[in-house]
Amino acid sequence: MKSFTGTHDKINEVQDVMERGGSKMTYTQKGVMSDATRLRCLRVVLVAVGLIFIFGIYTLAVVWPSGWAWGHGHSHYLMMILGVYATLGIFLLFASKNPAAHTSLIWFTVWSSLAHAAIMAVQALTDSAERGHLVGDVPALLVVAIALAALMPARSDHQGSSG
Repeated sequence: MKSFTGTHDKINEVQDVMERGGSKMTYTQKGVMSDATRLRCLRVVLVAVGLIFIFGIYTLAVVWPSGWAWGHGHSHYLMMILGVYATLGIFLLFASKNPAAHTSLIWFTVWSSLAHAAIMAVQALTDSAERGHLVGDVPALLVVAIALAALMPARSDHQGSSG
């Protein structure tokens, strides 16, 4: 019953805002964010993440290898993962122009970042030589996933249905 009351209160709050001439609002845990603000923030995060995926990962691997480069010495892995992330970065830049048309790509980035971070965390915990990743790329991927997920618009009941 409590959740129904909470939902009813939120509906009343939205109606009050709209009656005062406000726009449709999207609720976050810390308050109210307009849909326009959420979209603007999502676009900024998509551009930032895209550029970091294209240019930042290699730079961080060179500057801070213990937190960003797996293994020691020359590694073919680094070039392979850079190719994957640079490609994803390019597509995130495209997605920033119209995030609504690229929700699958954005959610792929969220879920693949979570999976990648979880796998790396387990590997870093089991291999003492890789512990630096627990303060490097592991939390960075978690921040990417959380930021994108938090800024994605709420999915309505009719979205994604065919017919």
